[in-house]
Amino acid sequence: MGMEVERVKQEFKTVDLFAGPGGLAEGFSAFRDARGQKVFDIAFSVEKEASAFATLRLRSFFRQFAKAPDAYYDYIAGRISKESLVSACPEEWQRAELETAMLELGTDEAREEIDKRLEDIIALAGSNTVVIGGPPCQAYSLVGRARNQGIKGYVASEDHRHFLYREYIRILERLHPAAFVMENVKGILSSKIGGEHIIDQVLADLRAAGGTDDSYRLVPIVDDDRGRLPGHMIRSENFGIPQCRHRVILVGLRRDIAETWERSGKPWPRLAPAVRQAKVAHVLSGMPDLRSGLSKTEDSSSNWRAAAVEAFEVAAAACRKDGDWLNDVTAKLLDYARILDRDDHVPPRSSTRVAPIDDNLLGAWIGDDHLTELPNHASRGHMESDLSRYAFAAAFAEIFGHSPKADQFPAGLAPNHKNWDSGKFADRFRVQGWGSPSTTVTSHISKDGHYFIHPDPRQCRSLTVREAARLQTFPDNYFFEGNRTQQYVQVGNAVPPLLANQIAEVIAEMLGAI
Repeated sequence: MGMEVERVKQEFKTVDLFAGPGGLAEGFSAFRDARGQKVFDIAFSVEKEASAFATLRLRSFFRQFAKAPDAYYDYIAGRISKESLVSACPEEWQRAELETAMLELGTDEAREEIDKRLEDIIALAGSNTVVIGGPPCQAYSLVGRARNQGIKGYVASEDHRHFLYREYIRILERLHPAAFVMENVKGILSSKIGGEHIIDQVLADLRAAGGTDDSYRLVPIVDDDRGRLPGHMIRSENFGIPQCRHRVILVGLRRDIAETWERSGKPWPRLAPAVRQAKVAHVLSGMPDLRSGLSKTEDSSSNWRAAAVEAFEVAAAACRKDGDWLNDVTAKLLDYARILDRDDHVPPRSSTRVAPIDDNLLGAWIGDDHLTELPNHASRGHMESDLSRYAFAAAFAEIFGHSPKADQFPAGLAPNHKNWDSGKFADRFRVQGWGSPSTTVTSHISKDGHYFIHPDPRQCRSLTVREAARLQTFPDNYFFEGNRTQQYVQVGNAVPPLLANQIAEVIAEMLGAI
């Protein structure tokens, strides 16, 4: 009887470009093989924006531990300073400093620093490397393109954001990794320069990144034949993410690895659809109630109560004037006004109470038994005129099961916006309903919150950073640095870590690491 040969651990040094707060790296670094061994070791992460970089480095520090120290939880709860945290764990912080760099990709300074780091990684890991990341997407996105068209003198061919992917290509050429993951908005599929689809050039450049036209094989990771690039459009809601986020994910395998897989005769691995759809309620229904702030008047509990009661009554009056079809919404709004008017308790602006998750898979991923205080859960301020619109929209969603379109708003609640009736802003005020995945969490959540209204009418507010982070599947112990606007931008720009974790599993299988 022969002895069983123990499989040698195979670990891939991973480089994260345009990293943002680290959503992709979080998913890859958390993936483990059947023996519980790490497959993807984040060796180097690059981000240029200061607040996102601060978040990225802090998370790199967190990953240095098998179990995070009490000092980390004290820091994210605000009990100790960053300096105290670093002093408590200097070696781990030093490793985080080596793993992360605040650089603007595409500049000479960045190239010089990155190339040094890549040489070190090659010397350590050889060809056992992986590159992940997504070049900035503003120039590709549909909203971004519409905005660019309004800029006097804007020339698409001169917008450096269209071509930052070439720095990604340059790094592929230097590192020659076993695999890569490039993420971008779906607008990249229709974006054109000089009448030519930019995606065609991107695909050609990715395939040729090893020196020949077919150095890399682009491999679909979903069984979905829809769209211009079948198999590469990932619809997050199909994979257990409580959010309808549609992104292009390009996965490339080095030709020798792709050919080895093809010779095996095995079917290509794919993302496995979730057994059930994750919904907003699964991650937000247990969150502590908060009231909105007041942005134009003195913000106090008593002032908010008065403003909210008035908002419910104003919204109810507008519904009544609009016709009998809104009678149920009117009644609900008046009920909320009466309850709030006589209730002694007004919710706070922020809460650190750790909140349960009504889904085992999401709970295991997002929750942390060691967390005693929930970070980044504070409401923003809103104008009093918007409170009545938020109240109406959320009450409407409770009655009808969907968020109201602009043409369903009572005339008395219509904003003073010249395009309100044009049809271009039909979803200007959008409730993220309990019973379905949310719409895409984008960086625009940092602007006004109108598109991210909380489904509970009584709270009369938009989502907090932590609520948005839960919809993105960031763990509750993932702390976002910077001011609240910067935190929203970080969350909105990220790849959902739980989705990244599933992508990591597919790539690990392709690489023979599991």
